[in-house]
Amino acid sequence: MACRPANSARAVTFADLVEVVGKGLDLAGVVAIVGGIIIATAIFAKRFQTGAGAEDGFRRYRQGIGRAILLGLELLVAADIVRTVAVSPTFRSVGVLALIVLVRTFLSFTLEVELERRWPWQERRARTPADGV
Repeated sequence: MACRPANSARAVTFADLVEVVGKGLDLAGVVAIVGGIIIATAIFAKRFQTGAGAEDGFRRYRQGIGRAILLGLELLVAADIVRTVAVSPTFRSVGVLALIVLVRTFLSFTLEVELERRWPWQERRARTPADGV
């Protein structure tokens, strides 16, 4: 095993840059999910302590978590796309990406339906105070 001199510099390639960007987006996705869950939990705990309606508080808590997951999934999909498509895509890597995007899109779709309480093609109804944030 040869040792490299301390001052030897390795050229940064496009693939290296794409990998760093992909990892950054992965990290952002995880932070969005975990951070969103922590914030939603803190808000739920505060509302619970103040005696706000339990059912309404729980629904808002679920909506907060759902929104955090949706944002995180979008960032994770973006990371997969950047890493797969930007550097020499192969049929296998694009196929794997397609399956990942399909699963994550399905999850996003079902979460969105649950949060909005309507199908995406239905008209958006006017929000009521019971709908929450």
